[in-house]
Amino acid sequence: MWNGTLEKVDDYHYRIPKSYKPGMRVDGLIYASEQMIEQIKADQAPEQVANVATLPGIVKYSLAMPDIHWGYGFCIGGVAAFDVENEGVVSPGGVGYDINCGVRLLRTNFSANEIHDKIDGLIHLLFARVPAGVGKGGKLKYDKSELRKILAAGVKYLHQKGLADNRDIECCEAGGALEDVDPDAVSERAYQRGKDQCGTLGSGNHFLEIQRVAEIYEPALADAFGLTKNQIVVMIHSGSRGLGYQICDDAIRMLRDVPKRLGIDLPDRQLVCAPVNSKEGQKYLQAMRCAANFAWANRQLITYLVREVFSEFFNLPIQKIGLELIYDVAHNIAKLEYHQVDGQRKLLCVHRKGATRAFPTSHPELPSRYQQTGQPVIIPGDMGRASFILAGTDRAMAETFGSVCHGAGRLLSRKSASKSTSGRQVQSQLAADGIIALSRDAKGLAEEQPAAYKDVSEVVDVVVGAGLAKKVAKTKPLAVIKG
Repeated sequence: MWNGTLEKVDDYHYRIPKSYKPGMRVDGLIYASEQMIEQIKADQAPEQVANVATLPGIVKYSLAMPDIHWGYGFCIGGVAAFDVENEGVVSPGGVGYDINCGVRLLRTNFSANEIHDKIDGLIHLLFARVPAGVGKGGKLKYDKSELRKILAAGVKYLHQKGLADNRDIECCEAGGALEDVDPDAVSERAYQRGKDQCGTLGSGNHFLEIQRVAEIYEPALADAFGLTKNQIVVMIHSGSRGLGYQICDDAIRMLRDVPKRLGIDLPDRQLVCAPVNSKEGQKYLQAMRCAANFAWANRQLITYLVREVFSEFFNLPIQKIGLELIYDVAHNIAKLEYHQVDGQRKLLCVHRKGATRAFPTSHPELPSRYQQTGQPVIIPGDMGRASFILAGTDRAMAETFGSVCHGAGRLLSRKSASKSTSGRQVQSQLAADGIIALSRDAKGLAEEQPAAYKDVSEVVDVVVGAGLAKKVAKTKPLAVIKG
């Protein structure tokens, strides 16, 4: 239990004052409700919020979303921004090992009633075709020369190969490809780990889920997003797989001695960092962007496989089925963005670790179709309850650098969850609720059981109540493939 100083500001904000700990440059700010705060203090994640507040160049606050829980260096659910021109740093612990772990949502032209009796056959065919599980490779394998092109251009390279359409680029954060990358900054070991993993789900909390739109809260926004009640949608959650993990691991070793050499006093060695404009900082960012591009390409190739399966299963051309991308957004990333700080426009290195970008209307980075709505924000829950689609707001830009939560947030560690029940029991419980759950490893179902997570509805209510996003729609799972 964390027993540090935590002050209630209002119904949705809790502050860790910078006087709490020597070296804190800004306050910590946690978004939570009163009923969630004791739960949040159950581990040491608030201490990580305070630790991040000591890093050079941090501006405004060290932030945490209501899905906060313990992570490597930064808490999961953490957001922090650093002034690039004023000692600002970049830290691999502020991105995490699964670089650009993220989520995308595809809309179909089917209603749940139309295909209800076909869900079982459909999910089993998807399970056979979409690789999932620890270390699982796929049928799409790339030699190093082609993998370099994926790292350099992400979804845009797949578009050239006929594996993505124009909307797949338009409706993906950053157009599915960050610039200023350096494939030479990626180790040979990372290339080896990524050669057969583009187009694979991976393990842990990654999933492919067939869902039903259960509720519409903002009809005009839902209509603009292409969502209707009882519509079938597909949600995909995956990241950069072993390649991203290796890039993070390599960076932590590269940066290990940098803070001491530069006189940066760290309260936790997991916060290894380097100035954004340093040689080491640039090398990490360029390699991290390669992993981010790989992750966007990974989710795109899974989308390609999903479209193939739907078309074959229903014996219809994809144009009849739909499966259009609503949006794809990262939730483990560091990006250079302009934000207002004390009335000045500043270039910041914004770390979102287990946090989702949520830009408002009229933001220049959004496609024209979302200029009047704000960015679609996709918040997956657990496989037994619900997920949400939100829209970004101006208040998020003002308070959180355009960021909100990324999901429900864990309550139980994977070890604790797997001890509490078996995968077979979880599968049976979900089946009793009308949800088909498939996994390569039954242990994975136990680790990812609904009871291992906070109630995503409570998490979403906090960010909506705080004005960081608008609630657009809620989806319910019908069938899920877990890694």
